[in-house]
Amino acid sequence: LQSVYGTPGSDGTLENALNNFTTALQSLSNNPSDSSAQSVALSAAQTLAGQLNSTTQGVQSLRSNVEQDIGNSATQANTDMSQIAAINTQLQSLSSTDPLAATLMDQRDNAINDLSKLVDIKVNTDSSNQANIFTTSGVQLVGAGLASSFTYTSPGSLTATDLYSTNASQNGVGTLNLKLPNGAAIDVVANNLLASGKIAADLKLRDQTLPQAQTQLDQMAATLSSSLSDVTTAGTAVTTPAAGFSVGTANVLPGNTINLTYTDSAGTQHQVSIVNVTAANTLPLQNAANANPLLVGANFSSASPTLAQQLNTALGPSGLNFTLNGSGSSQTLSITASGSTVNAVSSTTTSQTTASGIPQVALFTDAGSLYTGAYTASGSEMTGLAGRIAVNPSIISNPSILSNYQTSTAAGDNTRSNFMFSQLTTASFNYSPSTGLGSAAQPFNSTLSNYLQSFISQQGNASTLATQLQQGQSVVVSTLQQKMNSTSAVNIDTEMANLIQVQNTYAANAHLMSVVQSMMQTLLQAQV
Repeated sequence: LQSVYGTPGSDGTLENALNNFTTALQSLSNNPSDSSAQSVALSAAQTLAGQLNSTTQGVQSLRSNVEQDIGNSATQANTDMSQIAAINTQLQSLSSTDPLAATLMDQRDNAINDLSKLVDIKVNTDSSNQANIFTTSGVQLVGAGLASSFTYTSPGSLTATDLYSTNASQNGVGTLNLKLPNGAAIDVVANNLLASGKIAADLKLRDQTLPQAQTQLDQMAATLSSSLSDVTTAGTAVTTPAAGFSVGTANVLPGNTINLTYTDSAGTQHQVSIVNVTAANTLPLQNAANANPLLVGANFSSASPTLAQQLNTALGPSGLNFTLNGSGSSQTLSITASGSTVNAVSSTTTSQTTASGIPQVALFTDAGSLYTGAYTASGSEMTGLAGRIAVNPSIISNPSILSNYQTSTAAGDNTRSNFMFSQLTTASFNYSPSTGLGSAAQPFNSTLSNYLQSFISQQGNASTLATQLQQGQSVVVSTLQQKMNSTSAVNIDTEMANLIQVQNTYAANAHLMSVVQSMMQTLLQAQV
């Protein structure tokens, strides 16, 4: 994973691509009418998008390799378990002093040793010399002549949207089951059957470590896109039927939000993001405990129940009241309170045109379409965005849009380029706790460049800790292996010394017998 990210500060890295882009924007701000500066900024934007694409490919390649490795390990584990069970059967008919029994036990020990690298096991040998093997969670893998077996089905190469789910219809990765001798099957992943070993490590990489790395990239792509295209409009104060605010809903696209801050009767302040969600199967939106802001999904285009009815059902118990006024492009949502106080209301929408008289522009898109952070039937639009992010085709064909934010932008007007440069260098944003930074109650908040440095540093620290852990465990394993060998393996030096001692004893005995024979012959001759 570190090799995918590259050495910080060097060419071909995300950090370098982002720095080059912001530098190009700064140059463009100094001379916004210069077509050369516009082209350089466009090229830097394309390079940054391409670097996010290639980094995503690198992460997903690692996941695909792990996916294949799980299948190979499952096959090897089955071979080991079958061999151990077969040897158990052979040993039943042999005496413990039979030379063949020793050979078979050595073969069984080798198979057990190999299996222990793949899954965490406990081994019990009974009075009949049968090795019974269990996982540390208590599931029997091998008994007297019987062996369990892993079954693994994989979709092949994985993409960023191929994620593990306990729901079989939504699961996008390989499934690993353990088939017991009695025919029962156990879902290894869903039941946390394995605690350590190569298979457990690969499952953690595939379903947790690498998906989190992908989420970090996707969050960067989402922030990069939305920071330049999001338009925040403050609500208008109202006094009827109570004090509050009114905000327009016409331009709120799926994924866009209405942002609400209110103080409850106990004096505690709350933040709520009301998200336009048109996919019914994604509602209600899931929130972690103490989520800040609280996400509330509602279908803004629903005729029944209306937006106001949906929100009164969801937030009415908090003392908030929602009312729809007008229709079509003039529709507004009034938010008032009884027992609570509405402190502020605003809407965050996505700029849909390139010359709308505002500096916001959708420079980066989701494979050519506006990125809004929508929730769809297949999940959040942010998932896998780093692999799809691309520069707006309209801007590629007309780089002057990087400066011209209205139909008649005056020469030397750097409003748009200044805005983009400021958003990417000094503006702070909240980042999802799923990135491994911050928490649901206190999201990580920083500039885009600081966020990039933070998650790359986090991965570097994880790599260092993993290396240290591996080194420590290697020492432990080596020590245990030496201890086992000292009691079960043959020591050539010791056996050679024993052999020499036997030879010397035999020679001494032979010499003694020779002396005795000579004495007997002498005595017989004396009698004669």
